[in-house]
Amino acid sequence: MKKIVIIDYGAGNLNSVMNAFAFLKLDAIITDKPTEIENASAIVFPGVGNFGFMMKQLKKKKLDVAIKKAISNGKKFLGICLGMQVLFEESEESPKTKGLGIFRGKVMKFTAGKVPQIGWNKILPVKKEKEIFRQEYAYFVNSYYVVSEDKSIIAAKTDYNGKFACAVKYKNITAVQFHPEKSGKQGIDLLRRWLES
Repeated sequence: MKKIVIIDYGAGNLNSVMNAFAFLKLDAIITDKPTEIENASAIVFPGVGNFGFMMKQLKKKKLDVAIKKAISNGKKFLGICLGMQVLFEESEESPKTKGLGIFRGKVMKFTAGKVPQIGWNKILPVKKEKEIFRQEYAYFVNSYYVVSEDKSIIAAKTDYNGKFACAVKYKNITAVQFHPEKSGKQGIDLLRRWLES
């Protein structure tokens, strides 16, 4: 049985994520303790709000170190929304704040269409990532999107006045810009496939 840990940095849609795993009849805990993260077998990092505030909170609680250590140790990791963006080096939202820098690239603000993007949009998976991702609709709430320097980690794209990466995958790391926990049955199924992958 996997020990699923949901990271609490002081903001985020934690209860919805907990409820999604409860629906799958899986135990998950919400924690802000680095030791719990280190002892987890699967880590979920849901993030909402401001990039700079989140990084400040992560450093304050020493969660940034715990996340990097867990990832380097091969723990299964899922970043959601801001939890995807923080894996990159920087964001236009908080220009003076450095992200975790797991991946090279930056987070850019949408310059066309209604900002933020709110609502359902189609996921367009790249061929090699069909194990987890399907061509289906998911729920988005985002003003920013990631631009990865390494295109090979892009697992799926979405079109919002131009295509952007809505999911990345590399080894034990999976991250999505959309909200599986708000995406109904297809979101629940995606969480199940992620755990089983």
